[in-house]
Amino acid sequence: MNVLVVLNDPPYGTERSYNGLRIAGSLARREEVKVRVFLFGDAVGCALANQKLPDGYCHLDRMLAAVVRHGGEVGCCGTCMDARGFTDDLLVPGARRSTLEEATDWTIWADKVVSF
Repeated sequence: MNVLVVLNDPPYGTERSYNGLRIAGSLARREEVKVRVFLFGDAVGCALANQKLPDGYCHLDRMLAAVVRHGGEVGCCGTCMDARGFTDDLLVPGARRSTLEEATDWTIWADKVVSF
């Protein structure tokens, strides 16, 4: 099964991106599932490497890296990155700049799309 998880919310301040990455991580650990995560809007901040957070906060960058380690793919909207001043070298390994066209292709590829 192919699953696309689409995140729109910022990494912190709400739990939507956190819960989306929890689902993506759980899916990625299942051998019969291929998972892709696409980050739009403020969600591109989830892919910033080396986040420094107070105790008690989950590191969404590490959660994304775990999805990649388990064979998942992570695309970050390039337009959204540019609007926030994020460059490719700031992303966690395995996450990459992407396009709306690729998000469209991934949507067609997916058997299920989950949006947060």
